[in-house]
Amino acid sequence: MAGFQLSSPASFLLSSPAGSQLYSPAGCQLYSLDGCQVFDSCSRSRVEYFDDKNNNFALKLRNVMKKDEHEYCFRVITNVEGQRWMRTPGIKLRVTELLVESPGEVTEGESAVLTCKTTCNLTDPTFIWYKDGRPLTTEMIQKNQQLHLQTVSSEDAGSYSCAVRGSEHLPSTAQTLRVRHPPKSVSVSISPSGGIVEGSSVTLTCSSDGDPPVEIYTWFKGSSSVGTGGTYSIPNISSEDSGEYTCQSRNELGDKNSTAVSLNVLYPPKSVSVSISPSGGIVEGSSVTLTCSSDGYPPVENYTLFKGSSSVGTGGTYSIPNISSEDSGEYTCQSRNELGKRRSTADEEERCWI
Repeated sequence: MAGFQLSSPASFLLSSPAGSQLYSPAGCQLYSLDGCQVFDSCSRSRVEYFDDKNNNFALKLRNVMKKDEHEYCFRVITNVEGQRWMRTPGIKLRVTELLVESPGEVTEGESAVLTCKTTCNLTDPTFIWYKDGRPLTTEMIQKNQQLHLQTVSSEDAGSYSCAVRGSEHLPSTAQTLRVRHPPKSVSVSISPSGGIVEGSSVTLTCSSDGDPPVEIYTWFKGSSSVGTGGTYSIPNISSEDSGEYTCQSRNELGDKNSTAVSLNVLYPPKSVSVSISPSGGIVEGSSVTLTCSSDGYPPVENYTLFKGSSSVGTGGTYSIPNISSEDSGEYTCQSRNELGKRRSTADEEERCWI
């Protein structure tokens, strides 16, 4: 059986052509009958060489494999150059092994049956199954030489092997089971990570584990499609690019959308404006409130209100409870966040007269 050791003994009487001197063997080589050298006693990988004073010798082959199955003959070499002999007929080595029969690939939701086969004559053997080198749990349905996978999922994909209980050190060659499934675990990453400042470049990357591999990626900002491909780049990002982005992955078996990721572009205050309440004519003695607004991100940290060039107050609102003619004038607002500041201009939309 594959994995066992093979010890092949032989004996030769070695002499010079004149028959007057004996030469001791310096080693031996094992050949297959097609004339190719297979194992050499000088090798230390899987071969061990033994001899004695009576010219009896042997080669021991460790960890026999199926590919070692040949008819072999010995070639004996001596410590004299040119003195070597080959003996025929050889010996036939037949190697039996366990073999896993697998459907190769299945589609998620189907069932699959794997069979452990052997040409060995075994009496009532118990088979053990492995997935990716680890014994399978009792949750898997095992019947005699077969492993039944009911309603296969992507988690069942992997390499399967089997062994006979008591000979667990001699498992079969692993066979791969591929499970076809639509995209799963779709996710979006943003580079660079951290704060994204207006004017910089940003790349969004979509990843998914579908099998067969994803063929089409589609990018959405909100509900609107903005691009295709595994990556989506914005070379000169602006505040208008802020929003929630999702990626849709598609292969021949279906599609799936990622969870939305928020892209928040950092920028200094913009569109600073001042509004007056109440609007319309303002009568002396009444109360008036001026409100400053701006769309900077991160949000504006402080507002400063000016009458002409003089600061008259701070905060998002400025109230005058008992207005008089001396309060008449042009009012502007300055907004500030960590990226900068901006002051409303003298444009009609951004100034207020009292």
